[in-house]
Amino acid sequence: MIRIEVDIATQCMRVFKNENVIRDYLISTAKNGPGEVNGSEQTPRGLHIIRAKIGANCAPDTVFVKRRPTGEVFQPDLRDKFPQRDWILTRIFWLSGLEPGKNRLGNVDTMRRYIYIHGTPDDVTLGVPGSRGCIRMGNKDIIDLFEITPLGAQIMIK
Repeated sequence: MIRIEVDIATQCMRVFKNENVIRDYLISTAKNGPGEVNGSEQTPRGLHIIRAKIGANCAPDTVFVKRRPTGEVFQPDLRDKFPQRDWILTRIFWLSGLEPGKNRLGNVDTMRRYIYIHGTPDDVTLGVPGSRGCIRMGNKDIIDLFEITPLGAQIMIK
């Protein structure tokens, strides 16, 4: 059984199979820190599951908007053309909270907040907070994670 731990303090993700660590990744969580409230642009804490996996057969650097591929492949000139876009690339894990009142239902619902684990442009610095609430990963890493992690896997964000 695969399970994932995200450590906001160290900006690292650790993947376990049974009780053995099988992967460590550098990530980037919210620049606004941890928090669960809708509109906060913070990374929600607590126990979650992967509710949806999106982008299985997409090329690396595929650009997504509203969980749909746009037909674009990220290039630096796209950033110049769309400077306000939050770049969601390559693969998406859509998260759902499992703790009512903390990260599920009402004003703290992770899924309704559209919190993802997703790829980011290769020149984005990982290892420091910088997202708008989601968990960013390098494109090679998100492809690797996508291949080994089943739908419904549990993720603890702490």
